[in-house]
Amino acid sequence: MTNLKKIVALTGAGISAESGIATFRDSGGLWEQYDVMEVASIEGWRKNPQLVQRFYNERRKQLEEVEPNAAHRILAELEKDFDVTVVTQNVDNLHERGGSTKVVHLHGELTKARSATDPNLIIDVGYRPIEWGEKASDGSLLRPHIVWFGEAVPMIETAADIVTQADILLIIGTSLHVYPAAGLVGYADRKALIYLIDPNDVSCAGSNITVIREKASIGMEKLKTILK
Repeated sequence: MTNLKKIVALTGAGISAESGIATFRDSGGLWEQYDVMEVASIEGWRKNPQLVQRFYNERRKQLEEVEPNAAHRILAELEKDFDVTVVTQNVDNLHERGGSTKVVHLHGELTKARSATDPNLIIDVGYRPIEWGEKASDGSLLRPHIVWFGEAVPMIETAADIVTQADILLIIGTSLHVYPAAGLVGYADRKALIYLIDPNDVSCAGSNITVIREKASIGMEKLKTILK
């Protein structure tokens, strides 16, 4: 493994959108149905935890019904020829289901729950709903294992360290609007090759960035050809 070139893929909502996962930012997205601060912030949880719990129960149910798409699968296939680590802003498990073996979740995982008072007390819930009033083993309320607005991102330093080691950095389906995740690109080595795959204009400074202006599945097909 040590002789393989290291690919680090930074992925966002755009890679899962083709699987049918509702995004917040796109037209018709979740932000038009929900106020993001009501369902994705620590203040929202404190104000109306039942609404937040219901929202993530719906997301979990939806996740069970969708499948990884070609972009997830191609990324996993690259492990045959490269040392690949995925750093994702997504809380779904589609990278793992698509075959990726090294995945860092910056914003938590939908199929897990945790104690409302001890962030290290985490359990797998799979796709089942978390019942209102359900308790963790420490007696506190179970909450989604999600990093909300207003909370620290525990894996950000790990992710930054991973990005510094990349020979090739892929940016797939992320607007690079949400910090601190958006700042990770700045940790890439100056010699690293950077490919940005997105159908939309994404502002990302740097002359060494190759833009593939396609949705994730088509962009990953093109990238596979380039890398081979």
